[in-house]
Amino acid sequence: MEAEIPQTRFSSGLALGLIFCLAACDSTGGAGLFGGQSGPRETAFGVNPREQSVDGLIVGHRLMAAAEYDLALNAYLRAAGEQGFTVDVLSALGSANLHLGRLNQAEKLLRDAVKEDPNFVPALNNLGVVLMERGNYGEARLFFQRAFAADSGQTDMIRENLMRAIAKSQDAVYVEPEETSRFTLVRRGYSTYELLSEL
Repeated sequence: MEAEIPQTRFSSGLALGLIFCLAACDSTGGAGLFGGQSGPRETAFGVNPREQSVDGLIVGHRLMAAAEYDLALNAYLRAAGEQGFTVDVLSALGSANLHLGRLNQAEKLLRDAVKEDPNFVPALNNLGVVLMERGNYGEARLFFQRAFAADSGQTDMIRENLMRAIAKSQDAVYVEPEETSRFTLVRRGYSTYELLSEL
């Protein structure tokens, strides 16, 4: 005669096991079976989602001041991912590209920034610097004039950029190759980045 397995004990054991597994696999954001996150990850590994992240623009500005232009560009791209392509982000990306010698990208980004806000002084000034680098003195002069007007003439560096652009646009004589003119980039807050122009 075969021994009977008590059904009630087997059924209750199976039920308890299933309840344990379901509790461990709960998808409400709690810990999984082995303490891991149960749902899809929304943050990168090694990142504490409870901590406030540092603004990519602030990081980028600090890196620009330290002449770390590649790293600054990466920080500005991160800011673009977090904030979108605001006028601040576009202007910062344009300035970083200018320092890296990428004049086409710099000009496009700064023109986009000026379209976003036609009175944004850093973008107007920095677009003028790009145009001076490209030898478009007349158009650069116009952007420096717009920056100077939008700033109400309060910033010396923009006035100096405008004076140099006027001199270049009116100068018809040959400029010696060793002569250099110093143009200044600005950002919101008016920290300055010196850019040596080989015009």
